[in-house]
Formats: sequence, C-alpha cells, structure tokens
Amino acid sequence: MALTRKIAIDLGTTNTLMYVPGKGIVLNEPSIVAVSQQDNAVLAVGNEAYAMIGRTPEGIVVHRPLRDGVIADYRVTEAMLRYLLKKTGASVRFLRPEVLVSVPAGITSTERRAVVDATMSAGAKEAYLIKEPVAAAIGASIPIGESSGHMIVDIGGGTTEVAVISLGGIVVAHSVRVGGNVFDHAIAEHIKKRYGIVIGEKTSEYVKKEIGSAVQDDQIDPLSIRGRDLASGLPKELVVSSFEVTEALKDPLLEVLQAIRHVLQDTPPELAADIIDKGIVVSGGGAMLKNIDQLISRSMQVPCYIADDPLVCVVKGAGAALENLDAYKRSILLTK
Repeated sequence: MALTRKIAIDLGTTNTLMYVPGKGIVLNEPSIVAVSQQDNAVLAVGNEAYAMIGRTPEGIVVHRPLRDGVIADYRVTEAMLRYLLKKTGASVRFLRPEVLVSVPAGITSTERRAVVDATMSAGAKEAYLIKEPVAAAIGASIPIGESSGHMIVDIGGGTTEVAVISLGGIVVAHSVRVGGNVFDHAIAEHIKKRYGIVIGEKTSEYVKKEIGSAVQDDQIDPLSIRGRDLASGLPKELVVSSFEVTEALKDPLLEVLQAIRHVLQDTPPELAADIIDKGIVVSGGGAMLKNIDQLISRSMQVPCYIADDPLVCVVKGAGAALENLDAYKRSILLTK
C-alpha cells in the first residue's frame, strides 16, 4: 500500500480550497491570516481570521497574503499553508504529501518559484503546479484532451483567467487582474461617492451577492444596508437598488469582456468555430454574479454557460489531475 498522501490546493486570492483524492474537498476557508505586529506571530487563519476583518484592536493586522492570484507576502502565505495542511491532517512529519497547486495562467517564473518554495516549506514532499484555466476546465467536465477548442472564463477573487484549450493544453490565454474583490471595491466606491457613506468589505460583498447583477434586472428588490456617514461620522442606514449595483459594476465587467474579446480575436479560426458551437463556460466565484452569462453571450454573440458548482471547479479539476498524473502530464507544470 502506497503511503504517500496527495492533496490538491486552489490557492486563491479570496479562498483556499483543498481536495484529497477519494475524500473530495476537505477544506474551504478564506485566504486570510491575522498577525500580531508585536512579535510577528500568526494568531488566526482562515475562518477565524475572516471573523476579525474590520474589528481588530491596535497591534493585530489582518492580511490577505495573496494578491491578484499570486503571493504578495511569502512568509504569511507559508504560515497559512502550513496551518491549513496540518488542519486537513495531510502533513505529518514522517509522511509529507505530494501537493498540486493551481496558479494563474499568466504567472511569471519568479511567482511560480515562490508558490513552489512556500508549498515545500509548508510541509510538501513534492510540489506540482497546474494552470487555473486548465484545472477549471477539467473541474467543469470539459473534455480538454479532445482536438477541438473549448473556452473557459474563470472569474476568481483576484484575477479573471480566459483561455482556449485544445489537446490538453492552452492555445491562447489572457489574464486580467479583475475579480470578485474588484467588484466589491467598485460597489463600496459607488456608495461612498453617491451617498457619502463608507461601507466595509463584508457589506459590499453582501450587496454584490444579494442584489448584484451583470445586466439591469427589474426583478431584484432593493436592499437595506448600514455604513458610516462621512460628514457626521455617525452610523447610517440606506437602501441600495440593484440598478445602482449594476452601474457600479460596469467598468470592472467591461475589463472582463475585453479579456474575453482579446482571446477570441487571437483564437485560430478552426477553434473559434468550435467555440461558437460549444459556447463559453464560466467558472469561479464571479460566475455566481446574477446574469453574467447573459452579459457575456450578448456581448460576444456566442452562447455562454455557467459551470456546475463554479466555486469548486478549479480545486476539483486539480484533484482529478492529481489522481491521474500520467494522463494530465502535459497540463501539469513539473517544477524540477
């Protein structure tokens, strides 16, 4: 019986998910770490650290160690990975796991090295990388090995990855550093400009999930939220409509559409014909934004579908690739 453990990780800007072959997804927690400034010690990771956002006393800083899908703070990322691997029971002193991590398609070799080093120091025996669009496509049950073109748009927390995949590899890809976090920020900025009210990160995310829509939708009821009035400094309640949220999201969504258009323009004609037949598949947390499929298919004149379980496509695909390392050899970046 082989004793090596295997674990696939979707190291996202917003959430980190872990998948163990045979068990499925064993962990899904925010990519957040609370650090004490005094002695630089890690106080909380994941859900516990998320609960502290916007509520920490002096001396405690809540970090998001990944920015735009890549490591922004190496030490904190390593501490987070070590903690999460331990939590899943995957990392034991004598039995270090083989780990496959998903990374953005547009990652540089330096950023790639940082992911491998952080994974190894967190307790992995081997670290492999897989590009996010490929993992998302496998997770969305797209037959990537076929000799026909498939287009995947993976809208994560920090980046949107657009790729055309054929014969197990990426033919054309484009990444933009726009994702769920930029959507949240755009909503908060709109409310601040229009009403002079400041809302927190969690509130803008709540607004996006409840009444956000990529195209104007009359069916969505307005939402009551609370924030701090800039003029008086006092707490204040206000009602926000779905139309305003759609308006606030216009610019970041335009960047996503431009990335898709950019990839379609660079796609070889034969593969472009396949995409018109099969449509565009959207995965990632951004796929949960209401009517995003409508917006994409209207703008591109190509059918568009949301993947099943879009939030977990990348980690499920990485897990499937890890279970069949030989079959997906070409899609996996070996780091030797």
